[in-house]
Amino acid sequence: MEKVIIIGSGILGSSAAYELAKRGAAVTVIDRNDPGSATKAAAGIICPWLSQRRNQDWYKLVRNGARHYKTLIPELESLSESETGYRQVGAISLFADEAKLEKAFERAFLRKEQAPEIGDIVKLTEAETKQYYPPIAGGFQSIYISGAARVDGRQLQQALIRSAKHYGALFLEGSAALHKDTNGAIQVLCNEQLYEADKIILTTGAWPPEFGSLNIRLNVRGQKAQIVHMNPFDENSSNWPVVIPPGDQYLLSLDDGRVIAGATHQDEDVFQPAVTIGGVQEVLSKALNVAPGLENAELIEVRTGVRPFTPGFLPIIGQLPEHPSILIANGLGASGLTAGPYLGKLLAQLAIEEQADLDLSPYAAEQAIEHL
Repeated sequence: MEKVIIIGSGILGSSAAYELAKRGAAVTVIDRNDPGSATKAAAGIICPWLSQRRNQDWYKLVRNGARHYKTLIPELESLSESETGYRQVGAISLFADEAKLEKAFERAFLRKEQAPEIGDIVKLTEAETKQYYPPIAGGFQSIYISGAARVDGRQLQQALIRSAKHYGALFLEGSAALHKDTNGAIQVLCNEQLYEADKIILTTGAWPPEFGSLNIRLNVRGQKAQIVHMNPFDENSSNWPVVIPPGDQYLLSLDDGRVIAGATHQDEDVFQPAVTIGGVQEVLSKALNVAPGLENAELIEVRTGVRPFTPGFLPIIGQLPEHPSILIANGLGASGLTAGPYLGKLLAQLAIEEQADLDLSPYAAEQAIEHL
C-alpha cells in the first residue's frame, strides 16, 4: 500500500486525498488551518467556455475541470454527501455591446464541439435577461449557458474531506516541514514528530511550503480577495443563474438563497485577513452597477481569502527537480474551484504512477522552483 503525506488541505489537497484514498493509498493530510484559505472563502463559477484567455494550456485545465464535476459529484453523492456545494443553475454573461455578444456567442459554439457539457447556448434579450435575473440593470443583453454551475468552496472541501476519511484518510492539524535524514531520505516533521512516506504532496496554496534543508523555494505569490454575502429577501434567489458581467466581477447564489458578490484583486497586505472598507465598497459598487435591484439586500458577511499565483499565471503540477518522491501543485489563482478537483485527481495519478489523463509537461513544477 502506497503511503502518501499531503501538506495542505485546500481544494487541491482535499481532492488529492479523496482520489488517493479511493484508490487504496494510505493517506495522511497535514494542514496548519491558517486564516485566509482561498478554498474556505471562495464561491466558484464553473463556466470556463466563454473565457477570452488565449493560453490553451490553461483552457485545457479548466475545460477538463468543469467536465470532471460530472463524475465527481455523483461519486460524492453515492457516499451520502448531499451537501457538496455544487449545483448546475446555468449562467448569463452580460453584454452592453452587440458586437461583443456576437463574438462570445460564436466562441461558445466553437468550444461546444470539444465540450458538449456546455449545454444549451441561448441569446437573451434585455427583457429575457431580466426574467432570468430580476435584480439586473437595464441595457444588458446576455448569453445563457445551461451547463454552467456554481460551487461553494467551503462545502465542497468538507465533502471531500469526509469522503477521504470514509476511505481511511487521516487528517492532522499542525505545521509541517520537509526533513532530510542522514541517508538522504525525505521525511515530514510535524508537531515534533517525523512521518515517513513513499510520496509527499505539497498543496500549500499562497503559503510557500517549508523545504527545510533542500535549498529550494517555491516562487508563489498571493492575491487577496474580499467577497460579500447578502440576503436579497427573494424566495427564488437560490435558483438564480450565475451572472458574469463585463469586467472581473461576478454574482452567484447559494442554496440558502444568499447572493455572493465578488471579488477584489488586492496585491498589497495580502495575508492581512481584515475586511476593508475600500474592498467592500469596490465589490458592492460594481455589483449594484449591474444589479441595482440588490440595493435593499441585507449584508450578511464578508469573507477574505488569498489566491495563489505562480510565474506565467499557469498552474504547476509535477515532481520536484532532483526529488521525484515529492510532488507539488499550485498557482490555481482565480480558477481554483474550476480546476482544483481535477488537478487533485491528476496528482493522485502521479503519486501512484497511474497514467495521467492529461499531458502535464506544460505545467512542469520546475517553472516555479528557485534554487538557493
